[in-house]
Amino acid sequence: MMYQLDYLDSPVGQLAIVADEAGALRTVAFVERLSRDENWGAVTEVANPFGLTDRIRAYFAGELAAIDTLPVVFTGTEFQNLVWQALRTIPCGETWSYGDLARRIGRPRAVRAVGLANGANPIAIVVPCHRVIGSNGTLTGYGGGLDRKKWLLAHESKALSFDFG
Repeated sequence: MMYQLDYLDSPVGQLAIVADEAGALRTVAFVERLSRDENWGAVTEVANPFGLTDRIRAYFAGELAAIDTLPVVFTGTEFQNLVWQALRTIPCGETWSYGDLARRIGRPRAVRAVGLANGANPIAIVVPCHRVIGSNGTLTGYGGGLDRKKWLLAHESKALSFDFG
């Protein structure tokens, strides 16, 4: 399979965006977190593959819904894929706990496994693992770091706030 790669300088750092030949996202990752061991095979650097980079850029410009319907392909375990699919259902501007997410997928006792799957999410921001918090409401781990998680949550909250003054 052929893959297309682009980079986006975002407010939370440089992102690598990888799409497959069908135009589905395979990875959105902070560049410094890219795995050197990832075997993508044939990768071509392409500006704005399938318009994906522009849609992610629009999210950062305040058009939060721009990423809601981006096509993604998950290549994790069956359980990881289930968690990642559920992450996409967390409404922008909301947060769920790991327990909420475990209950949502019908596995209420799998809270730790949900946390591990959340941490292994290969499509950051578009699959919004940053919207998952601790059961006590605290911000907990995020692969990109808690500062980025705080920024993303604040960005979504601010973009959803309307001044009807």
